[in-house]
Parts: sequence; C-alpha cells; structure tokens
Amino acid sequence: MNDPVASLNIVKLFLNADPVVKGVLLLLLACSVWSWAVIIDKLWRLKAASRSAREHEARAAAASSPQDLAATEVRRQTADPAGLVLLAGLSESTAQPRLPAETVGERRERIERAMRLALNAELRRLEVRLPFLATLGSAAPFIGLFGTVWGIMRSFEGIAAANNTSLAVVAPGIAEALFATAMGLAAAIPAVVAYNKFTVDLGRFAGRMQGLIGRSGGLLARGSAEA
Repeated sequence: MNDPVASLNIVKLFLNADPVVKGVLLLLLACSVWSWAVIIDKLWRLKAASRSAREHEARAAAASSPQDLAATEVRRQTADPAGLVLLAGLSESTAQPRLPAETVGERRERIERAMRLALNAELRRLEVRLPFLATLGSAAPFIGLFGTVWGIMRSFEGIAAANNTSLAVVAPGIAEALFATAMGLAAAIPAVVAYNKFTVDLGRFAGRMQGLIGRSGGLLARGSAEA
C-alpha cells in the first residue's frame, strides 16, 4: 500500500503536475529566487548607504569651516551615495558663478541644487529593481491562483473520467493545485515585506541627506563668499 504522505511530497507533486501547473510553479520559483537576490543586494546597499550618510553627517556637524569639510571629502573621495552628493556640492562651489554679482543666498541655492540633483540620481540608482518586488508581491498570488484553478479543473476532469470521487483519487490533484497557491504566497510575501522596508529605508535616507545638504550647502556657500 502506498504511503499517502510520501505520495504527496513536493517533488512528486511537481513531477506529476499538469504541464501548465508545472510552468506556473517554475515561473514562481524563478521569480522567488530573483526576488531574494534583489532583497539581499538591496539590504547590503541600503545598509552601506545609511552608514555612510551617518558618517558624513558626523563630519559635516564637526566641521567648523568649509575648508574642514572640503579637505575631508576630497581626501576620502568615496563612491558611496552620500559622498558623491557632497562631492557634487564641492565641485559646484568651486565653479564659476552664472551671475557676476551672485549673493550668498544664490550661491547656496546653486550648490544645494547640484547636491539635490546628485541625490536624485543616487536615489534612482538605489531604487533599481524595486518595482520588480512590488510587481511580484501583487501578481504572484494571482499567478499561483491561476495554477490552482487550472489544477482543480484537471482534477475534476480526472474524477469524471475515473467515475470515482474517493479521497484517494481527489487528494493528489487537489494538493497539486493548492501547491501552486502556496508557491505564489511564498514568492509574494517576502517581496511585499522587503519592498515596504526598502521604501521606508529610502525615505529615511533621503531625509537624512536633505539635512546633510542643508548643513554642507551653508558651509560651502560661506567659504565661496569669503574667497
């Protein structure tokens, strides 16, 4: 007599599944693997960006003159998002003004505008592949549901052909169908949780960078005026 538990293991469910259900399961598996790759990459990048932003904040807060800030950033020359934003401000502070009689306020606005543009570019770079997580989180349950509906339809066809409604006949097909739903949820739940977390983290990073831009912009504009 066949062991019912063994007959319903995941490998056998997949091997015995309808080709359409197999396609759904493979698609969800591929999407899940890719989403975890995106999640791990974003965790590392956002953690590094947040750490570098805190370090630059501390240096900007400790700087008593624009020369202190400029010397620190030029010496570091890091490729982290916060460092690139500050380097954009430093570059703009040494550029020739567009107006011959530029006021300190206009100079500060010009420097901060350059840093904000650099920040927007860095945020777009950090947001790459996040829409995939949002799409997967919303679409995966419905993809799994499609596999479930298709599998149940095939099970009903098998019941009609066998003219037998016993649990032994129905259970494998129903389990195969529900497995597609489980796969859809397994792909969607981590994607939704990660997307929400990364959205919050990006918002916090952007807010921290806005404060850093204001502090650094004031220092750099004052240095340009004194020069």
